[in-house]
Amino acid sequence: MALSPRLEFRQAQSLTLTPQLMQSIRLLQLSHLELNDFVETELLRNPLLEREEGSEADEPGEPPERSTEISAYEDTVDRSDRIQDATSIADGYDTAVENVFPDQGAQDQLNPQSRLDRNGASESGEAPDIDQFVASRPLLSEHLERQANMILRTQADRLIARHLIDGLNEAGYLATDLDALAEQLGAELADIQAVLEALQGCDPIGVFARTVPECLAMQLRERDRLDPMMQALLDNIGMLAEHNMTGLMRAIGCDREDLMDMLAEIRQLDPKPGLAFDSGPVETVVPDVFVRRGPDGAWQIELNSETLPKVLVNRVYYATVTKKARNPAEKAFLSDCLQTANWLTKSLDQRAQTILKVAAEIVRQQDGFLTHGIAHLRPMTLKMVAETIDMHESTVSRVTANKYIATPRGLYELKYFFTTAIASSDGRGDHSAEAVRHRIRQLIEAEQLANILSDDTIAEILKKEQGIDVARRTVAKYREGMNIPSSVMRRRQKKNLASVG
Repeated sequence: MALSPRLEFRQAQSLTLTPQLMQSIRLLQLSHLELNDFVETELLRNPLLEREEGSEADEPGEPPERSTEISAYEDTVDRSDRIQDATSIADGYDTAVENVFPDQGAQDQLNPQSRLDRNGASESGEAPDIDQFVASRPLLSEHLERQANMILRTQADRLIARHLIDGLNEAGYLATDLDALAEQLGAELADIQAVLEALQGCDPIGVFARTVPECLAMQLRERDRLDPMMQALLDNIGMLAEHNMTGLMRAIGCDREDLMDMLAEIRQLDPKPGLAFDSGPVETVVPDVFVRRGPDGAWQIELNSETLPKVLVNRVYYATVTKKARNPAEKAFLSDCLQTANWLTKSLDQRAQTILKVAAEIVRQQDGFLTHGIAHLRPMTLKMVAETIDMHESTVSRVTANKYIATPRGLYELKYFFTTAIASSDGRGDHSAEAVRHRIRQLIEAEQLANILSDDTIAEILKKEQGIDVARRTVAKYREGMNIPSSVMRRRQKKNLASVG
């Protein structure tokens, strides 16, 4: 058979990841804060997009006709409107306020700037700023910079101080390598150490320490309590963390009574002095989905409307501007803006529906957890949810990233409900790894000094009580993941607590 070139037509379907499709996929994994930032950027860039304002019922207009039925709230508001303030009542009697309300005049004299009307506004007509009444803590960096400017004389030392202050973590510890800082600034290591020694005397005492023993030593030195025995205790503080009191007394050369006295002094110190200051704004976790028990006993799932940005496409403005467009470039720009605006509104709606669909399936599969608690948390994977709602696993993974759900059991990240399965020895079904961790924690918290449970014993109890077939290595891994010490360490801790008590 001879080979010869020929032309063939073939028709096939394939999925092409267009830029807009890739952007829609990226929107799924954004948190509500990141999504709001993205929408704000689009609102500034696209003139056809605008935020959806309140409905027409919220706009000022003619007041509706008053119903004959009055709620308790409306009656309270009406009564408060009819109540006159002290000045109005005194003017009606043609006398001073002090004669009608003796305490009112004294209060106004003590704080004449705090007189507000019944709507919360001051005499100047401006509403008070609630932020002025919120107590705030100073920043650690600002607090230290003010002290550094007072104790350091030269600009070079102040420059070194600013770099050292920038190298502090939230607890107040110095995480900067002095050799690297000296090379960066082109300064002598001795100069940097001298500035550091001066800064270590700043308030609060203990900042600029490199280790916990150094931080505690600085505070004890300030109290004139850093004697050789106390220094030996700080040098062997690892034994204290291990609750090895016998070895600690042997290393220090003291008896139990002296050791208890020194430990009492150490407990009065602050191992993290920087935490007394603000380190920055704290962001509150806002749920994306609410789950409530309905009147019929079923779970009601609702999206949090406050986390969903609402945008509209201003087609009236598009039609008006298009008529005045003169060149093809302007028309192409407007057409591109309209296409982007339509895509954004559609993508936001599709994102909301996808989140609601995934959350509903999670609630359906984790009904036992919501009803009875963590012991009934079922093992669940992305594939189980994806197959049920006919989606891809990657889509479910993006939807559950950085999303939170508010349940009667508390606020959880959607990723929390996806746990691995641990086989059951009695054939009653697999157990969730998170439920096993919870049971291990319960067993350890309930143990007594005479009966400290080893990892092997915990594994046997889990298999005997609930049929959970788990190995000792798995119990040890879960225990270490929860920052729970070993059985030997727990026995030491309980013995020390019993001896102190």
